[in-house]
Amino acid sequence: MCEKLGGRLRTVFRHLSLRNYAPSRLMRTWGSALYAGTRFRAAIMARKVFASIEFPNSRCFCRALLVRAVALLFAFSPLASAGSGDDIFNMSLAELAQVQISIATGNSTPLDRAPATASVITADDIRNMGARTLDEVLETVPGLHVSLSSLSRLDAVYSIRGIHTGFNPHVLLLLNGVPIQSSLQGSRPALLRLPITSIDRVEVIRGPGSAIYGADAYSGVINVITKDAAAVDVTRVGGRTGSFDSRELWVETAGRWGDVGIAFSSTYMTSNGDDERIVRADMQSTLDAVLGTQASLAPGALATSYEILNSHLALNTEKWQLNAWNWISRNAGLGAGGAQALDFRGNEDSQIWLLDSAYHFNTGIQGWDSSVSISHFDYGQDVTFILFPEGSRLPIGADGNINFDATNMVYFPDGVIGNPGGTVRESKIDWINIWNGWDNHRFRLALGMRRQAIDSEERKNYGPGVLDGTETEVSGQLVDVTRTPFVFIGDRARHIQYASIQDEWRLTSSLELTTGVRFDYYEDFGSTTNPRLALVWSASNELTTKLLYGSAFRAPSFSELGYQNNPVSIGNPNLHPEQIDTIELSFNYRLSRDMQSNLTLFYYEASGLIEFSQDIATQTKTARNARDQDGEGFEWELTWNPVANWWLNASYAYQNAHDKQTGFAIADAPGRQFLFSSRWDFLPRWCLHTQWNWVMDRQRQSDDVRSSIEDYNLLDFTLQREEILPQLDLSLSVRNAFNTDAREPSTYEIPDDYPLTGRSIWLTFNYRFQ
Repeated sequence: MCEKLGGRLRTVFRHLSLRNYAPSRLMRTWGSALYAGTRFRAAIMARKVFASIEFPNSRCFCRALLVRAVALLFAFSPLASAGSGDDIFNMSLAELAQVQISIATGNSTPLDRAPATASVITADDIRNMGARTLDEVLETVPGLHVSLSSLSRLDAVYSIRGIHTGFNPHVLLLLNGVPIQSSLQGSRPALLRLPITSIDRVEVIRGPGSAIYGADAYSGVINVITKDAAAVDVTRVGGRTGSFDSRELWVETAGRWGDVGIAFSSTYMTSNGDDERIVRADMQSTLDAVLGTQASLAPGALATSYEILNSHLALNTEKWQLNAWNWISRNAGLGAGGAQALDFRGNEDSQIWLLDSAYHFNTGIQGWDSSVSISHFDYGQDVTFILFPEGSRLPIGADGNINFDATNMVYFPDGVIGNPGGTVRESKIDWINIWNGWDNHRFRLALGMRRQAIDSEERKNYGPGVLDGTETEVSGQLVDVTRTPFVFIGDRARHIQYASIQDEWRLTSSLELTTGVRFDYYEDFGSTTNPRLALVWSASNELTTKLLYGSAFRAPSFSELGYQNNPVSIGNPNLHPEQIDTIELSFNYRLSRDMQSNLTLFYYEASGLIEFSQDIATQTKTARNARDQDGEGFEWELTWNPVANWWLNASYAYQNAHDKQTGFAIADAPGRQFLFSSRWDFLPRWCLHTQWNWVMDRQRQSDDVRSSIEDYNLLDFTLQREEILPQLDLSLSVRNAFNTDAREPSTYEIPDDYPLTGRSIWLTFNYRFQ
């Protein structure tokens, strides 16, 4: 096995013109880290990185990019020298390279030597860019685009490298290393707007992470690290007011009680939403045209109001830490509606509780560090959908669901109403051991167990157990089908066990090898094993090269396994996990003392992607491992500090993802992204941050005959003044400054796509108590 694997890896190095750095001893060591039978296609992938990436060569694109970049450079060039801050912008390139990141390995590692394609955004960076939520922060990560879901009431979709789906279960969100996900859909809790007040920094890896984090670390991992007592120097209160009748208030404070550090933060935010995000037609518009009714609420605005209370408490000592997080959402708007029919009466209430605690043991053995962490996640949800509006008249079949083959038309004077809800719970325990007793090695062993469960509830005025297709009129009175055979999904639970091993080995002073593998066992579908390999070569003080391979999986969600009584989507208990294998080649080069560039090339093969596909001779769709997907591309980043008071960042991402069977491009994901940001400290205590985001080349589904999705540019500004009065900071932000009509792709039911928020203006204050 080792010799065979070594031969494959030599092929990789031959195709990368690096064969002089692939000694046979290294190949055998790398090979022996994997057990017999592991699927490893690194050699094939390495060829395809170079053979199949289609680099864009549009002369028009290059000209437009050059003109706009030069215009911005001149528009925001520095006029005066000024001070500096403590954020990443102000770090020298050498300091930036040594920023510690834990998401890549589970251990603290310098960013430039981390065995992953990683980004770090600090609290100061977030403040300077004027971001209000985590989604606005993530849009600044190269190659990560925050889109809108057409399946889940305009929820955020984190689109990475062409892996783009409506429920977005392929990106794992962590809070202090603990997964924040709903096992119902496999993704994050619906409409999760996370304020930035308690965030100390955000770590992001693009690419697989299942060898450390297990399920759903598929196309990327995001770890939000919250502030502890050491990160909060003074008590702060703040507020923000802005467009759409939006208001925010927050407080953060910290102190000590004996040996215990205590930090607390809480944020309240509310908004009526942008009432100019108008759609001219919806699903009900189509039904009206076919059935001769006039029930549609279109044209009308997307429902985007919200009211949120977010609180976080952190306690820590030298060996122990506890985090408690509570997130409450009330009266959240449902976007385009649960059935893509505008819904101004429906809303969603939800609440999250997360408790996690970790204790570091004193083993008494030199070089051995051991810790145990325990967490419990509780997510309750109550949604009222007006699926079709008041006055709708619909064909209802014998099962009580909408059926266009049925001849019986039923009148719904109060609308078609669904009230699904329930609670998702997850309990988790991890035992992590790190061994530093060997020279040039850091060995990590982790064992753990998880339990995921859902208790469902549902009330509705349609469907099985409620209607039988003989009715002529149905009121808005709801029937409770909870704990009956007619609920949308029965109560479910599953247990998971895992074991992972990782070795970080410094082969020489400039060469580090990371090998790892994780085994997960799910009681409802079986086991999966995911390895990783990473070779990081610091060829000089200026150049670091990384060759990375990783395998990852996504577990079938409870909905994909068990949906029932649904007019469209039916679960399938025979699903197996989605799988992906990715290879990356990254070059980080310091061009000068003040300029650094990073280029990452990637290729992946994803198999067994789960979709709800059409059943024969019925109107239902059943979840199946329906297709495979391949993708390749690159991500380029540049950081430049041309003068003492001016910092520039630019990134360009290109991906070409396509269905392996049909060859069609993956719909909705941007093929290209360009991001430019500038920070200019033009006077003492004054800072101007500018950000330009250009999203391009999103494709329609192969059978969608609508016109192409338009590219868009968004330009944002944030002007900040520290100490405008003693201990008082002010900032003014303008987002989408030119009021661009930017849109994210929709389904057929919303023909003109989903309009994004128009121009908005925000005034923010922060007051520090000394």
